[in-house]
Amino acid sequence: MKRTTRLTGTLLLACSALMATLALAHESTQGEVTIKHPWSRPTPPGTPMGVGYMSITNNGSRDITFTSASTPRAGGVSIHESRTTNGLMSMRPLENGLTIPAGGTVELKPHGYHLMLEKLKGPLKEGESIPLTVIFEGAEDMDVELNVEPLDGMSKPRGEEAMDMQERSHN
Repeated sequence: MKRTTRLTGTLLLACSALMATLALAHESTQGEVTIKHPWSRPTPPGTPMGVGYMSITNNGSRDITFTSASTPRAGGVSIHESRTTNGLMSMRPLENGLTIPAGGTVELKPHGYHLMLEKLKGPLKEGESIPLTVIFEGAEDMDVELNVEPLDGMSKPRGEEAMDMQERSHN
């Protein structure tokens, strides 16, 4: 009897975790472009910068360029790239946007391509959704929602928060 109870409890816990994961994984498609799992991280009060991540797929037959984004929650949004060269991490804005090749996918993720939400008008809080307009050259603009997910969520192993804070404080 105890074994059956434990097994049932374990199965319920596994199903709950799966449902939570599916709830976080959302996507939008418009024309030939699909954006999967747009998300951000919570920010402490007074922090002027936030981040945005997502996966962008171009199902079309020609390249498109992700040129910019906007949100009413920030004074500006810019596209950045983080790189590690000779053990040193650096970050730079992509002045000419980010090319999404025909038939390809580009992932915006921690320590790679990402969005910087600059001059935040208030902290980003876990559980809320941030409206974001993604602007393309060669495709229609898209409205998506950045889900603000926990710092200890599935997207980043523990111990990397300090690097994230460095990204947020970049001017």
